Amino acid sequence: MSEIRLERIHKIYKETRAVDDVSLHISQGEFMVLLGPSGCGKTTLLRSIAGLEEIDAGSVIIGDRDVTEMPPRNRKIAMVFQSYAVFPHMSVFENIAFGLRMQKLEKAEIDKRVQSSAELLHIENLLERYPSQVSGGQRQRIAVARAIAMQSEVLLMDEPLSNLDALLRLEMRAELKRLLQEVGCTTVYVTHDQVEAMSMGDRIAVMRAGKILQLGAPLEIYQTPVDRFVGGFIGNPPMNFIAASVDRQGDGLIAGVEGAGSVQVDTRDAASLDDYVGQPVTLGIRAENIEVQRQATDGATLKARVLVVEPLGSHDLLTCQLGTEQIKVSTRPDMEVKAGEDVHLALERERTVWMDPDSERTIGM
Repeated sequence: MSEIRLERIHKIYKETRAVDDVSLHISQGEFMVLLGPSGCGKTTLLRSIAGLEEIDAGSVIIGDRDVTEMPPRNRKIAMVFQSYAVFPHMSVFENIAFGLRMQKLEKAEIDKRVQSSAELLHIENLLERYPSQVSGGQRQRIAVARAIAMQSEVLLMDEPLSNLDALLRLEMRAELKRLLQEVGCTTVYVTHDQVEAMSMGDRIAVMRAGKILQLGAPLEIYQTPVDRFVGGFIGNPPMNFIAASVDRQGDGLIAGVEGAGSVQVDTRDAASLDDYVGQPVTLGIRAENIEVQRQATDGATLKARVLVVEPLGSHDLLTCQLGTEQIKVSTRPDMEVKAGEDVHLALERERTVWMDPDSERTIGM
């Protein structure tokens, strides 16, 4: 295992900055997820670590070695691709053993590593078969087993589950997380799927336009996004963003929502919002942090109308008209709210995020 340090990485294609001055420290044994939409630079950054892309500036350090100028074969890395990249004319055993044979290891060592990695992935009974004789999920396991067998310092994974169906992807997420915890390998994992990122990563680096916007633990990024883009990209449904205006009320502050009422500002946010008194702000809140009530209470002062009810089994997802805006609200399935019904919304004040409407950045971060 080795730590990875990226120091001011730049990669430019013609006039496009695919990776724009990115620095990142990945600890030994850490599972780091690079998350972002297509074209944000996450795969380019991964390929820069692998040596498959020649960077224009910066340094890539793995362990105590500066590998910036080294070819991929000397970087002591293993990689799993989106396309699996298994050889159709080779048996499962030969596919897993391929990299080991390139290293000219002894036959006994190759047999030992192939058997061990196959058992970790639960494909030891498939070693005699060919890729055409196994399922897509099993082909993915072959690709991972081949990478694990290399016993490399670093494992790089580029959207390895995106070609699988939803149920198999769910199963493989849990399998991969268990496996990599057991192996203890330093892992960099690229995905555009925020559910994968949240469920698998020790930390997430959210990327956009070649830059890392926010780096942190999954729950930290989910609860306190650094800006509107991160809040809207992480979470399903995305965070709600509500236009509001800040005013004083007694010793505290309130935020008014046009056509819906006002909410009390939590005391922890009052200091950072003090400069916004009389000014517009954006209130960010997750669907599950809004409680639907049929009668107004001291904590439920926003009036809304239910437009759509989506039963999802464990909860119902409501689309509500709140003043001039539509928001998503999660509620218990036994509440039996109907479309067209008028309700009152109580926001968990400690879970609200306040953003500047111009910069779209979270206030106080």
